[in-house]
Amino acid sequence: MKINKIYLIIFICILGIEISIALFLKSGFIRHTFGDFLAAILVFSFFKTFSRMSYLKIAITTLIIAFCIEFAQYFQLLNYLNLNQFKLLRIVFGTSFSVQDLVAYTLGVITIYFIDLKLLNNE
Repeated sequence: MKINKIYLIIFICILGIEISIALFLKSGFIRHTFGDFLAAILVFSFFKTFSRMSYLKIAITTLIIAFCIEFAQYFQLLNYLNLNQFKLLRIVFGTSFSVQDLVAYTLGVITIYFIDLKLLNNE
């Protein structure tokens, strides 16, 4: 398996930013919207670090994962599975559905897709 070092660096940097947002910001645009935008880029970067799939396939997969997580919030999947007492799961999966989050995920995927396509095209 070949590791894409550029995307590994992007992944690590965004993971650090996301952890900082989670630890230090409890509300506001950066926590609720920009964090979701970055989360989509984080997932895309993770896949690009370890996968040789095309950037379009990874973009679509990332968006599907993000939307599934958001709709799991809509249907309160953690409550339904009686897993809402686990703080880490609540952080990863979130607790409330928002159309704004879907837009943020979509914009994040579009952004990293075009960055990859135009600047980082490693294929």
